[in-house]
Formats: sequence, C-alpha cells, structure tokens
Amino acid sequence: MYEKIQKILARLGYGSRRTLETMIQANCIYVNGYQVKIGQRYCIHEIKLIQINNKIVTLTKLKPCLLMYNKPKGLICTRKDPKERNTVFNMIPELKKSRWIIVGRLDYNSCGLLLFTNDGELAYRLMHPKFKIIREYLVNTFGTINLKKINKLKSGIYLQDGYAKFQNIQWNESVMQNNWIKVSLTEGRNREVRRMCEKVGLRVNKLIRIRYGNIMLPNNMRSGSFIYLKSNVIRTLYKLVNLKYMSIN
Repeated sequence: MYEKIQKILARLGYGSRRTLETMIQANCIYVNGYQVKIGQRYCIHEIKLIQINNKIVTLTKLKPCLLMYNKPKGLICTRKDPKERNTVFNMIPELKKSRWIIVGRLDYNSCGLLLFTNDGELAYRLMHPKFKIIREYLVNTFGTINLKKINKLKSGIYLQDGYAKFQNIQWNESVMQNNWIKVSLTEGRNREVRRMCEKVGLRVNKLIRIRYGNIMLPNNMRSGSFIYLKSNVIRTLYKLVNLKYMSIN
C-alpha cells in the first residue's frame, strides 16, 4: 500500500502530520537518498533509508504511549514560546526514542484534560473533525442564560471561521446568572467554546475540559499532575478512531 510519507512517519512516532508536512516543505526529509516532495507516496516495504534533519531514523514502530495531563491556567500549549512563558511540554517527562505530540490544545486561560501521545496518526485522528471525537467542558459563565440562547448554541452559531454548534448542553434552569454549564462538541477550533458563548452574550469566567473521546479527567486528579494511561484504555481509544493497536516493545 502506498501512503504519503508524513502519514508513515506519524504512525512511527516522528511527529504529527502537520509538523512533518512543514518539515517536507523545508526540505528536511529524505527517502532513499532523495528529497521528499509534498504529495509523494511510498510503500513502506520499498523504503531502505529515511533521514530527518540529516539524522537516520528507524522504521520500527514504537510502543504506543499516552499521557494525561491536568493543565492549570497560565500555561502555553506549544513547545517554545517567544515570550519565554512556561509551556505544557516543560511540565511533563521527555520521551527517549520519540517525542510527545499534543492532542487538542487549550488556551492560556483554560485548564483541564490534555492528552499527549507518541503516535502521530492517533493524534491526527483524534483531532480531525471527520472522526467526530467528543470534547466535553465545564464552563462557568456570567450573563443571562435562557432556553432561547441554549437552542441557538445547539442549532449553530456563525463564527469568523464558519458555523459551530454544541452537541449537548446541560444547565441549571434555576440559575440565571453566573451559571455552570456542561457542553460538548466534536471539533477543537481556537477558543471555539469561548467565542460561541460570547456570541449569545455569555462571558466565560472559567473553562475546564473534562473529557476527550473515552478519556475522562478524574475528579481527584490534582491540577498540574500527569498520569500514563494503561494499555486497555489506549486500546479503546485506538478502536474509537478505527486504528489498529499494536503493543510493540
């Protein structure tokens, strides 16, 4: 089977598809001694040598790893920040043979569940809207909330980058101001939850992600802590995105 090289390398744990595409455009990836171009496809059995940034990489798939981090407010979800602020990558252990790929970012003022994996294909499928992976949030809002606003958020709100809607909303009808609502959606655009709430006159005071796919944030998990997820949990997540799970040493 012929596949794009970024898909092959993502599956082997060398980065996300997006990151690898950027490296291809920067002429940093070579296959069998030839520079890779965007769109080229390869059969993994015909590949003898891969070089990334002049380093030879192995074609052996790494053991799938998945880490859950309870992000506190005030951290950036990038590897490096020009302003030298702390990033979430500074707060988790490094991998020896590959590197972590973040699954679905949270903005500076948001907190809660973040996932990291060494499988780029898994990360891609968990984040791509076509796989419809549920993200669930607890949101503290200030402003009048009523059924009309709830229905509007569920039917669809026009944002600058297209329409967006919540799959489900739970709210306390007896609380008109400063309400906690639970919302879910199947995509992760930049500040999407905040922008949707603002469109109906609700100011977000606090936003906590509590679920991503089948992974729930434990109630007793301390802010700023992390845990490695067990193989049975990882296996279920692979099944959720129709990806074969292989436990490789």
